[in-house]
Amino acid sequence: MATGANAAELDFERRLRTQGEALDAEEVQSLSRNVKVRAAALEAALGALFLEQSLEPIAAAVVEAFSGQIEFALHNSFDAKTELMEYLGKEGRKAAYQVLEAEGPPHDRTFICAVQVDGEQLGSGTGKTKKDAEQEAAREALDALRT
Repeated sequence: MATGANAAELDFERRLRTQGEALDAEEVQSLSRNVKVRAAALEAALGALFLEQSLEPIAAAVVEAFSGQIEFALHNSFDAKTELMEYLGKEGRKAAYQVLEAEGPPHDRTFICAVQVDGEQLGSGTGKTKKDAEQEAAREALDALRT
């Protein structure tokens, strides 16, 4: 198990400070807004807590912190594209996805995608990846089909 002693042996604190000082303010802002970086940092923090404390002492706090996502997962599909495909497949219909717009530099793009069913746009979505934008569009299309 990694310990504070390992971090000290690797001079981890100095290395972090040096790397942080080497970044300009715009880079720091970009990293702090990057969903993958934030997810990795949270995962590392939770992993460290688990390794140091075990599951029992932190379980209630973790469940409380993620209660909204847990509730969502209990009542919603994570994969709206598959759900839409299955929903339409029962009637022999298909969904077609299209990228409407891609903005921003390659490392920080935003995509807008649409989903069409029988030539009619039933949903659109925005995301940091095409997949995320398509998932949002599929959710919107499912909502439209179910009402």
